[in-house]
Amino acid sequence: MSGKRVKVALIGAGGWGKQHARIFHNHQDVDFCAIVGRNLEKTMSRAQSFGTKAYTSIEQMLIKEQPDLVSLCLPNQSHFEATLQVIQAGVPLFVEKPLVFDLNEADILLNEAAKRNLFFAINFNHRYAVPVQMANQAIKENKLGELVSASWHFGGEGKSDHPHANLIETQCHGFDMLEHLCGPIESVMAQMTNKTGKGYSTLVLALQFVNGAIGSLVGSYDSSYAYPEAHKVEVNGTHGHVVIDDTVRRFTYQERGNETAEVWQAGYFNDKSREFHRTFDFHIDHVLEALKNGQEPPIHANAGYRALKLAYSSIESFRTGNRIMC
Repeated sequence: MSGKRVKVALIGAGGWGKQHARIFHNHQDVDFCAIVGRNLEKTMSRAQSFGTKAYTSIEQMLIKEQPDLVSLCLPNQSHFEATLQVIQAGVPLFVEKPLVFDLNEADILLNEAAKRNLFFAINFNHRYAVPVQMANQAIKENKLGELVSASWHFGGEGKSDHPHANLIETQCHGFDMLEHLCGPIESVMAQMTNKTGKGYSTLVLALQFVNGAIGSLVGSYDSSYAYPEAHKVEVNGTHGHVVIDDTVRRFTYQERGNETAEVWQAGYFNDKSREFHRTFDFHIDHVLEALKNGQEPPIHANAGYRALKLAYSSIESFRTGNRIMC
């Protein structure tokens, strides 16, 4: 790396890719060297907005720019080929969720990266929301006692030509969050519906954790992000209970038997903690720090594989009507 700055290139000029560009353009430790997109005009416009170079060829960009890190933000079902190309070029990378839609493809990516001992991070940015970090800390400090149950609910608008898109590309956050807070999931049982003709766009999972706790995951593309409590996480233990509302909006801890709760929500001037997009900023800070120090990513791409494996266990449960060990 050149001095203390990390030379970063972005592959993807779409909607969420704009958040990648914003962060890298503004970050004092980053030399934002390039954006690669499929459409030249659109890519040039995006690159000009953020003071960097535009490419339509990943290979050409890698040869000319020699980045220290490549960030990939592509359409959800188009991750594999570009990710593999960056890995085979031996460049450290940071990818968006889901890792891919196919377990065989996920195996290839992780194996190829492991052969090269490559830095390979994934953006499960929900972990960086203040309420999530506070919940994780409360659990680590044993303020909840023995965990007994957990629930995840996340519903909004969405559509895809993949029958299990909601499960794979959105509820991957749920799998990651529940295991981040409660430990490994041991088994899953699933109910799903294609009532709206958009694939299995609404689903309910019953979960068993290795530690003996049980849980539920409810996800939908037949709801609306405009509804109150579009996202909610609850974790209950023998000594207390925590609730996360809308990822960033509010954290609540309540001791068992105490009718008074402790509540955190961002203050008037605390825009960073209030805004969902800023969870990504906090994650990138940790990614860059780990990369510069030669450490493992804060969230390795293995977490993306794990979420995909849990998704396919859920699909098998629904298909067979059986409880599936994970």
